Amino acid sequence: MVMKRILGVFVAFLSLVGCINEKIEGADLKVGDVIPGFSVVMNDGTAVSDQSLIGNVSFIMFFLSSCPDCQQTLPVIQEIYDIYAQKGVRFALVSRDEGSEEIESYWTDCGFNMPYSAQKDRIVYEKFARERIPRVYICEKGGIIRYVYTDNPNPSYDDLKTSLEAVIH
Repeated sequence: MVMKRILGVFVAFLSLVGCINEKIEGADLKVGDVIPGFSVVMNDGTAVSDQSLIGNVSFIMFFLSSCPDCQQTLPVIQEIYDIYAQKGVRFALVSRDEGSEEIESYWTDCGFNMPYSAQKDRIVYEKFARERIPRVYICEKGGIIRYVYTDNPNPSYDDLKTSLEAVIH
């Protein structure tokens, strides 16, 4: 009985961290790489693609609203969005394996107003990464990745602000 309970707790723990470390096929983009070709439609109806980001500093994030590390990071991203979207930074928050209903509910509960793209699969994610969410890419105007953040550790407001300021100037 005790062993079953321990096993149950272990399985529950693995389900929580599974959104973070689960390895899949795909790219493993690093600083200095060019963002890959992709195209998504945001919840506000705007289209975002690799080509539409060229000429602008861009901030690309992959997330899952049920992921604990994403839940910790998303409020920080909202603060960054509130400041830097007004400074011309283009934001693309893209879900990994999550539909719009779940995201919209989470966004409403948290009071977020950042646009997002709900992707029920991993097609776009796999162009950028094989594992780990949250995953943030800060790119210069030419589409070159200058900063990459994951959950190890989660990026702080100061980390993201410093990185964006360095790329903007």
